Amino acid sequence: MKKIICVALLYAVFCTNLHAQQANAKMNAYINNLMSKMTLEEKIGQLNLVVPGGGSVTGSVVSQGVDDNIRKGNVGGLFGITGPDKIRKIQDIAVKNSRLHIPIIFGLDVIHGHRTIFPIPLGLSTCWDMNLIERSARIAASEATADGLSWAFSPMVDIARDPRWGRISEGSGEDQFLGSQIAKAMVKGYQGAGYSSGKNLMACVKHFALYGAAEAGRDYNTVDMSRIKMYEYYLPPYKAAVDAGVGSVMSSFNEIDGVPATGNKWLLTDLLRKQWGFKGLVVSDYTSVNEMTAHGMGDLQAVSALALNAGLDMDMVGEGFLTTLKKSLQQGKVTQKQIDAACRRILEAKYQLGLFEDPYRYINEDRAAKELLSAENRAAAREIAAHSFVLLKNAGQVLPLKKSGTIALVGPLANNKNNMLGTWAVSGDPQLSVPVLDGIKNVTGNAVNIIYAKGANLTDDSSMAKNVNVFGPRAEFDGRSPEEMIKEAVEAAGKADVVVAVVGEASEMSGEAASRSNLDLPESQQNLLKALVKTGKPLVLVLFNGRPLTISWEDANASAILDVWFPGSEAGNAIADVLFGNYNPAGKITATFPRNVGQVPIYYNHKNTGRPLEGEAFQKFRSDYLDVPNSPLYPFGYGLSYTAFSYSDLKLSKQNLKGNETLTASVTLTNSGQYAGQEVVQLYITDPVASVTRAVKDLKGFQKIMLQPGESKEVSFSITPEQLKFYNSNLKYDWEAGEFIVHIGTNSRDVKSGKVNWSK
Repeated sequence: MKKIICVALLYAVFCTNLHAQQANAKMNAYINNLMSKMTLEEKIGQLNLVVPGGGSVTGSVVSQGVDDNIRKGNVGGLFGITGPDKIRKIQDIAVKNSRLHIPIIFGLDVIHGHRTIFPIPLGLSTCWDMNLIERSARIAASEATADGLSWAFSPMVDIARDPRWGRISEGSGEDQFLGSQIAKAMVKGYQGAGYSSGKNLMACVKHFALYGAAEAGRDYNTVDMSRIKMYEYYLPPYKAAVDAGVGSVMSSFNEIDGVPATGNKWLLTDLLRKQWGFKGLVVSDYTSVNEMTAHGMGDLQAVSALALNAGLDMDMVGEGFLTTLKKSLQQGKVTQKQIDAACRRILEAKYQLGLFEDPYRYINEDRAAKELLSAENRAAAREIAAHSFVLLKNAGQVLPLKKSGTIALVGPLANNKNNMLGTWAVSGDPQLSVPVLDGIKNVTGNAVNIIYAKGANLTDDSSMAKNVNVFGPRAEFDGRSPEEMIKEAVEAAGKADVVVAVVGEASEMSGEAASRSNLDLPESQQNLLKALVKTGKPLVLVLFNGRPLTISWEDANASAILDVWFPGSEAGNAIADVLFGNYNPAGKITATFPRNVGQVPIYYNHKNTGRPLEGEAFQKFRSDYLDVPNSPLYPFGYGLSYTAFSYSDLKLSKQNLKGNETLTASVTLTNSGQYAGQEVVQLYITDPVASVTRAVKDLKGFQKIMLQPGESKEVSFSITPEQLKFYNSNLKYDWEAGEFIVHIGTNSRDVKSGKVNWSK
């Protein structure tokens, strides 16, 4: 029987490979025929990605003369426009009025949802649930394809260890292992098993590469790091997306080894294409070709030639390819072969998406009417948002709240639709989101008496407000004085059993071009909280944020803190579900929270020094601070629950292993509390002695376990030498024999540990 099954599997693989070969041969024949008819200008035109005015513009430059350029065959792709009617009109120009009728590919920053908005990616990552993450991307793809799009500039997989960097909100945090799992889930959700259904679109992994390591946490800033750090910690999520079959890659703004990524041949050709085998198209970020001039790489012609030579296929918005490549070809600075290769990869993407077969396949008015912000999609957004929340503190089990009594609901984000979606929700309508006040009313009905008071502006700093209001009113000023608003909030607290303060960042205080040197809550909100603490009433903070904040005072003084990030369209309903116990929070943070900004950059998988600090107390001539402990406020992987989980001691199947043996590491997890709940059990491994210095520990696995009160379960992880591998000084990926420490626990700090010896 086994022999029959093996033969059947081999035959199935053979048939699959044969079908793929036949499909590739058919595509190649089609594109060869098309390219034989194309002029040089038309080939270069395919390399041009434009953004017209009037849509979702995500940069400082808008393309001019778009319609005329499409007629001339000078546009390969377009982004910033959504809606079946608008996109149909533009596609008509391409397929009816250009010489060769080549369709346009339409893209957009579909980052955490299209019309139905899910939690920001950093928030989404804290659910540690790949099925939910994939589901969010699949819903986003289905909505976007109904709305005319076939290309999403997502997922953003940049590892970030510095919360000052605004775009930490757009990624999955600081860990390469978890980030790689999320990258794969997002690609699978967007692209599915292929594009034949018309409900999947081409994903674009970004920003390649190392963008999250910008110096000083300042956006677009330079990046400099060793190759070992690059390969070990920053490259894996991009590689995971490529291995998952991502259709496109976007270059980053930063430099690598002194050469900007957009013009870096080692990065785009040697690594991406030759080492990793990537076959798809590479697109620049917004005007990043042009910006190489400011980096010091030459004029527009020089940097455009540099980018093409490096392996870039498509120029986003800058039009350097369109205006200079013909001249560079004549001068021998680029070759016809390079232009043809870039053009071919763009045409292949269009072919695989089915645009040559049907240029209008991603334009579906009926689907758009039924799917965009549908009740089903909103229900999914509500569920996924609740799973992303992280309970940071819950003294005296003040949460969950009772569905009775009186609640003082205060804070600038308590009844505020404009900030529920978070950054990079370019197609979302904030006015269709559910604010916290409405969510609590929806969940509790008339059972709870709610006294609402705004309490404070998001910020009283007019300069800050101006900077964050670029895309509309996010930080608005009340007509009353700060003193009047605080007085109203204190009076409300005096009449209530518990105070729920909804505070944090405005949505555009994080995201692109939103770096911050101060990670405290704005002073206006700090003053409100200090006044509320003086009332003596239990104080629950609901925290909106796109990054780890420095909230040591808040942690010391609030009764409970629930971090909800920016939850999306169903924000208020999801928050109320968790506050009142309809869902028991299980999120775990994926980016370390510092005690103050002076600790930044801070991350769990740091290396020891020759003088490591032992314990928390200050020691002279050790690696520490005079004024603050080394440890973070909340460590990576941290998150509480309404119930309590206890871990048994670690059990290892063997103490000594050899070669490719498998080690089983296990703990017994018990729900020792009173609520059913989920726990993310985390596996870390330490390699104490190696040929290059290693991190104090690295995440190597996790499982999300559901337990009823009183229930216990043995949670096991299988460990092989694959989990022991690392990059040595020759960039060889391998493992070395020796002692290893295995840790299993509830976060990166609180673990049960055991040692094994592993020989080759």
